[in-house]
Amino acid sequence: MKNILITGGAGYIGSNVAHYLLDKGCNVTVIDNLSTGNKALVPKKSKLFICDIDNKKKITKIIKNNNFDIVMHFAGVVRVDESIKNPKKYNYINYKKGKTFLNICIKNKLKKIIFSSTASVYGNSKKLIVSETDNLNPINPYAKSKLKFEKLLKKSSKVKNVKYIILRYFNVAGADKKLRTGMITKSSTNLIKVICEVASGKRKKFQINGNDYNTKDGTPVRDFIHVTDLAEIHYLSAKYLIKNNKSKIFNCGYGIGYSVKEVLNNMNKIISKKIPIIYGKRRTNDIPHSVSNTKKFENSFNWIPKYKNLKNILKSSLEWEKKYSKSLIKKI
Repeated sequence: MKNILITGGAGYIGSNVAHYLLDKGCNVTVIDNLSTGNKALVPKKSKLFICDIDNKKKITKIIKNNNFDIVMHFAGVVRVDESIKNPKKYNYINYKKGKTFLNICIKNKLKKIIFSSTASVYGNSKKLIVSETDNLNPINPYAKSKLKFEKLLKKSSKVKNVKYIILRYFNVAGADKKLRTGMITKSSTNLIKVICEVASGKRKKFQINGNDYNTKDGTPVRDFIHVTDLAEIHYLSAKYLIKNNKSKIFNCGYGIGYSVKEVLNNMNKIISKKIPIIYGKRRTNDIPHSVSNTKKFENSFNWIPKYKNLKNILKSSLEWEKKYSKSLIKKI
């Protein structure tokens, strides 16, 4: 049984991973300051400490009092639009606070870390499908802050013998099959979350931001991965890192690109009616096409995703949105 520390475990992805790890028989401890996370999402079987990741006294005490095998670092801020308006915030939270946390871990001999990174580090790649070895060219402060922490991990690996697995997420969606947790972000910019809000009657219409991209139908193309498959990727990565003590970088996606219009059309079929749409301007620095080469992780672990189906992703997202509207909205 592995003893795992999770930062940001009250957030969307962190809470899903926490539930998955507990289902696998792991011990889970969560650190979250609840600035963007929600206490209702944290599994009851986990230990929860409400504090900042750069609180040296508290974090040191937590690590010293628990014999952690590994840490999974999810804590951070993730909105691209906000990062463009407030780049200093993103550098401070995602990089500087993360650096302080990492140093506390190193000082207390917790030197195995799985880092929640992003496909945004590739920027506007000329390649339609991007691999882990491709050039990194982040075009917004959010992606830049994530890449800075990636570089810090690599440096710490050489100097302090830190071992890491960097997971670069493409577009994460869907909800836990038992509907224990899902996305509850206020004023979300997540494509599938917003579509589900319209489908469940919380918004009147869906805005497509730009329909003049050089893609198959003029709308941006994205690679979506179900959050439960992503949770399994974290579990397998943790087992590998604990056993082999070797650093790796992996893309997390399905290698399939869907345009915004294709996602909408699939949701229309599920709800048997058309979602009202309007067209808006392109978002600043939006990437036209972002699809993952997934071969490295799949080949390394002989991994076959269990939820590789856009309709399944949309259905579970919609089911969660309907549940969330009834039971959790009061707790935000």
